[in-house]
Amino acid sequence: MKKNILTSVIITVLLLFVSCDGNSQTKKTTAKTTTAKTTIEIIQFHSDHRCMTCNKIEKLTRLTLKDFPTIPFSLVNVDETKNEKKAEQFEATGTALFLYNPKTGKKKDLTDFAFMTAGDEAKFQKELKKEIEKFIN
Repeated sequence: MKKNILTSVIITVLLLFVSCDGNSQTKKTTAKTTTAKTTIEIIQFHSDHRCMTCNKIEKLTRLTLKDFPTIPFSLVNVDETKNEKKAEQFEATGTALFLYNPKTGKKKDLTDFAFMTAGDEAKFQKELKKEIEKFIN
């Protein structure tokens, strides 16, 4: 009788240890959700000769993206022949800023916004965050 009770207790304890790993499942689900929401990238096009505003747009975009660490940022020089197709795809001939979803092909041109607000760091970051959040959702 004692042997049966001891065996039952051991089996019960083992089952508890084996089946109580719910935290790892939650983490996996969260990671998938986060990855699914950040399927966009930000692309800044520029030419060989970059103006002060173009450099400022890059700086402010990088600062803003610290709040979105999974969103990649690309600088693309439109004057380099290797970037010709990409520049044509976005119709970029000089400085331009785009939100882009490579899975759907959806893109949002933020060039006018970037030039108009590059002089106001707080406004640029606030508005770019809004644009990113709208684009993701």
